[in-house]
This record gives sequence, C-alpha cells and structure tokens, in this order.
Amino acid sequence: MDFLELVKLRHSVRQYSAREVEKEKLEYVLECARLAPSAVNKQPWHFYVVQGAEVKRALDACYVREWFAQAPLCIVACADDGQAWVRSADGKNHADIDVAIAVEHICLAAAAQGLGSCWVCNFGVEQCAQVLQLPEGRRPVALIPIGYPLTDEVPAKGRKGMKEIATCL
Repeated sequence: MDFLELVKLRHSVRQYSAREVEKEKLEYVLECARLAPSAVNKQPWHFYVVQGAEVKRALDACYVREWFAQAPLCIVACADDGQAWVRSADGKNHADIDVAIAVEHICLAAAAQGLGSCWVCNFGVEQCAQVLQLPEGRRPVALIPIGYPLTDEVPAKGRKGMKEIATCL
C-alpha cells in the first residue's frame, strides 16, 4: 500500500467488533513500534499489551467509554524519562516525543493490518499506573485500543489546508 493511502486509511476507531486480534498481527504492530525512531536511539518506552479479561476491566475503568471497553486489547504506551535523551541546550526531555512517534507507528501498523486504533490521552494516569503496577520512573503516556472496526467506512478528516500548516522559505 502506498504510504499516503495508509495515512488516509488510518483514523480514530470508536466502534470495535468482538473479534480477537490474531497473534501474528499483534506481533507485527509491536515490531513496528520497536523499530520506531527515537532521539539518540534511546527508545525510552515500554508497551503493555492488555488482553486478559481481569486486567482489561481494570484498565477500562481508567477511561470509562463504552467503545473503549469494546476493543479486545489495549496497548499502554509508557515513557521512562530517565532513559530518554535530554537536549543539553535547554534540558528538554524527549521521552514523550519518542513515545508519540512509536504510538503513531502502532496506529499506522494496525491500519496496515486491517485493524482499528485510537489514541487516548485523557485517562486516569495514576489509576492506570496502579493497574499495571508500573515500576518507579515509568509512566503511562497513551492508551491505544486495538481491534477490528465494526465498519470499513473511513470518516472524512477535517484537516487544515497546506498553506495553514507549512511555509516554504
């Protein structure tokens, strides 16, 4: 598939079927995340794949939406600030940026496998860390529910025009 076609295909899915995600497809998605670029190749991330019913129910309580609970699995993308590259000029830690790059690799890889996904950033961070029993220094950045969309329909994307987002000098 052409990359632009893939980007157009990827969208935030908020209706999932009960169909389980095949192990091979999940492994493909995780491999794409593993290969994502990061500042100085530090890879300051860890991904928790939540599939078990008990843990999934506990995680669903961190973001209470019916559509979120429908997804058969959720990947919790976590950052480790202590392992990230820090820009010396201003002390900016790049953990969140690196995790965001990997999360988008996850979402694009899911779309390439016929799966749906959605970035979720508005969730109970502390509650999520407790559910996963995260070690000190590791914090959840995003929840990515993944599964088969109920429909193949790709909604129209409202995006700014090129002149609003880019300046050629």
